Amino acid sequence: MIEFVWPIALVVVSNVVYQVCAKSVPNAINPFASMIVTYLIAGVVSVILYFVTTGGGNLGRELSKVNWASFVYGLAIVGLEVGFICAYKAGWEVSVASVVQSGALAVAMLFVGYLAFHEALTWQKLLGVVVCLVGLALINLKS
Repeated sequence: MIEFVWPIALVVVSNVVYQVCAKSVPNAINPFASMIVTYLIAGVVSVILYFVTTGGGNLGRELSKVNWASFVYGLAIVGLEVGFICAYKAGWEVSVASVVQSGALAVAMLFVGYLAFHEALTWQKLLGVVVCLVGLALINLKS
């Protein structure tokens, strides 16, 4: 059971820290300058964790296995991070921006899963899309 739960727990904890940090980036700094520091830290930590988890494996051999996905993934991560920083600078509340993007992402990924990975599209999932859309509408209502 723990093998199933810990990755999602790590994602949730990391995402909370991520959102707090994205919201805390100073308005005066260019988001890309902030990202330089972010990626330097991420790179150093990744190299350290690679060697810790492999017991000194062959990094060159591992890097030779990289395909297109790692490059596109890097572009997507920049888009995510700069998007959140800019959303917060534009005035989005931390309690709303993450929920709105998560709801919209859930709807989009349902169709990506169906079209790209042939995952089942059930009535429960479609009802979930409706609930997400209603939730997005409600959370964005201005009082």
